[in-house]
Amino acid sequence: QVRLVESGGGLVQAGGSLRLSCAVSGIVFSWYDMGWYRQAPEKQRELVAVISSSSSTKYGDSLKGRFTVSRDNAKNTVDLQMNSLKPEDTGVYYCNAVLGRDAYWGQGAQVTVSS
Repeated sequence: QVRLVESGGGLVQAGGSLRLSCAVSGIVFSWYDMGWYRQAPEKQRELVAVISSSSSTKYGDSLKGRFTVSRDNAKNTVDLQMNSLKPEDTGVYYCNAVLGRDAYWGQGAQVTVSS
């Protein structure tokens, strides 16, 4: 059974930081490209960051410099460090694993940034 479990969400004031972590089981983690996506109320899900199996990274528009994605293949985890948070960063953050046509999602973690 494949499981992606996000943790680390919560409420933070604007300008603060949060670190999300996604623990993965049931797949050969090192083979998969891992991603973080977010969805704000009444908006479409959008890319936050992706880290490939070779650890190359890609970020959503305007997020590079504030957000940093990393992975630990020994622990089967992918983290998202979020700094200088803004109210518009509020949403549910989802962990994603992709290999070819296989794609898996976590249940999501709520991040709320107050002004």
